[in-house]
Amino acid sequence: MKEALVAVGLGLLLVVGSIAGLFWNEGRSIQTTRSLAEGGAMVIEADPARIEPGNDGKLVHVTGELKTTAPLKDPDFLVEAQAARLLRKVEMYQWKEESRSETRKTAGGGEERVTTYSYRRTWAENRIDSNRFHNRFGHENPEMRYKAREVLATDATLGAFRPGAAALHRLPTPQELTLQPALGEALKSKFGASPIEVAGDRIFLGANSASPRIGDLRITFSLAPNGSASFIARQEGRDLTEYQTRAGDKLLLAAIGDVTATAMFKQAEDENRLVTWIIRLIGVVAMAFGWYLTLQWIGVVGDIVPFLGGLLQAGAGIVAALVTAVLAPLVIALAWMWYRPMVSLAVLAGGAAVAYGLRRIAKRRAAARPAAADAPTMSQATPAAPA
Repeated sequence: MKEALVAVGLGLLLVVGSIAGLFWNEGRSIQTTRSLAEGGAMVIEADPARIEPGNDGKLVHVTGELKTTAPLKDPDFLVEAQAARLLRKVEMYQWKEESRSETRKTAGGGEERVTTYSYRRTWAENRIDSNRFHNRFGHENPEMRYKAREVLATDATLGAFRPGAAALHRLPTPQELTLQPALGEALKSKFGASPIEVAGDRIFLGANSASPRIGDLRITFSLAPNGSASFIARQEGRDLTEYQTRAGDKLLLAAIGDVTATAMFKQAEDENRLVTWIIRLIGVVAMAFGWYLTLQWIGVVGDIVPFLGGLLQAGAGIVAALVTAVLAPLVIALAWMWYRPMVSLAVLAGGAAVAYGLRRIAKRRAAARPAAADAPTMSQATPAAPA
């Protein structure tokens, strides 16, 4: 019963947190949608070859050749690249804990929950905290010697414009950096006794890349190359910076290649829609699990009768799913009512009109059925006139 009460407390926290998260997510999504619509309506096409003083402080779309003079350097691994943005990705070979729980009947008619823990080796970008493992002995993960790193150009230009760090940070890094064979010898000299391998586009810190050990690292690099690029940003003299919208968001979009403003805004809208649905899904799952935990005490009480506890616990899962199916859409609807009341009222009015129309059609059809039943059919004989 004590464990059930703890589960109730955790479940209520999950329910409250999921409600708050779903409500916040709708507000965030609506604000971003409004900001993008505001930006799309006012964006100005700018000539990359010259700075137009009249556009100062306005949202501009500019496309041109992104150039840098000094190569970007990663001093830890002696890597250099002529690019606007250089991104280092580091993965460590480490232990990962997995658990599986099942409920078993005991000899006295009760139940016990048994959890089995297993451990496997995997590559991961962030260190998995082995101090939280159920069985830490023999499954210790060391600290990561190197972590991810970003290097941005300080001398980047786009025609007459000067994209700053914030603008370059938003550039995607689709191009993998191919490492030169000579880099391997240079790194061996730097690392000395520490084993290191360089192959293709990867640096491996360990004795044998074909048979990695716990704590070994593999490092790759990707970059945003010099060349054609597009930005939507606030023109501030020569600089391209964030634009504060009245809706609330700060706009600063970047893309590789010659991309139109319409396409850039559409991509941002698609990303916002995807993030919104991901958070919705997480919120719904968290809410369902929260209700399930909250209802666990019913199964504990039901265990007084041996077979009844299992049935009540199964019923708790069904009830949790049903409550979530009603509550989650209600929270989302209330959020829309709060953030966009006019749109919500219009949708409700439209729904009411459709419902009224369907009801009228149904009444007419119902009224037409008795009349059709009373009318003579073709098979009925007409009585003969009296002689």
